Order: sequence, then structure tokens, then C-alpha cells
Amino acid sequence: MKKIALFLLLVTTLTACSLDDDRENFHSEVIAVDSYVVPEKFVLNKEYEIKLKYKQPSDCYSFQGIYYGKEDNVRTIGIQTKVIDKEGCNPLTNDPIEVSFKFTPTEGESYIFKFYKGNDSTGKNIFEEVTIPVVTE
Repeated sequence: MKKIALFLLLVTTLTACSLDDDRENFHSEVIAVDSYVVPEKFVLNKEYEIKLKYKQPSDCYSFQGIYYGKEDNVRTIGIQTKVIDKEGCNPLTNDPIEVSFKFTPTEGESYIFKFYKGNDSTGKNIFEEVTIPVVTE
């Protein structure tokens, strides 16, 4: 009797565990900034709102944040997304989505903003660069 009970427990345990992974598979992807609004100049230690617009390529993409790379006085900006890995994603032709972030210049030299614009035909990243001088009031 103990062997039958143990066997039934083992069968129940094995059948209760599914080998199929029902979790959603996804990856992260940085997508292009369509347009941006930056000031002509910065005042040292004053906070600014940098506005960005982007287009969501399909309904499998969702906004996750702003990619913000920082090296010396160079800021690299892109749109960080989560992309669901599945068949049948529907392309979107909606209006651009606006997001923003706060920036405070803390150094007296100019800042270079490199806005990610996508890839060229060879797969190389394309950036649009804007240099913004810093002034004191």
C-alpha cells in the first residue's frame, strides 16, 4: 500500500509540473528619438526639462525609460523599450509619444547631447549631435 501511495504521489508531482514555460519572453531595445526640444543655452546649476518624441514601432513595444549614457560632457540619449518576443505584432502608425527628463548642468563647459536616430544600412548607430553652451547668470 505504501508503494502505491508513493507512486501516486510521484505521478501527481510530475504531472503538476509543466515543462512548458508560460512566461512571456522579451528583450530590451533602444529605439530612435524622433525629435527633441533643448534650450539654446544652459545656465549653470539651473534645472531644465529635455523633451523627447518617439514612435512606438508595434504593439509589442512598451516604454521602459530613457536611455541616458554619460561620459565627461557628452550625454547619449535614446528611448529604452521592452519588446515582447512573439509572432503577430501589429505595426503602429500613431502620433509620436512625448517623454521628458530633467537635466542640471553642473560643469561650466558646453554639453554635447547625442540623440540616437537609428542605424544606417550597415548597422552602424546614427546620432544627431547638439552642443549646448553653459553660461553663468
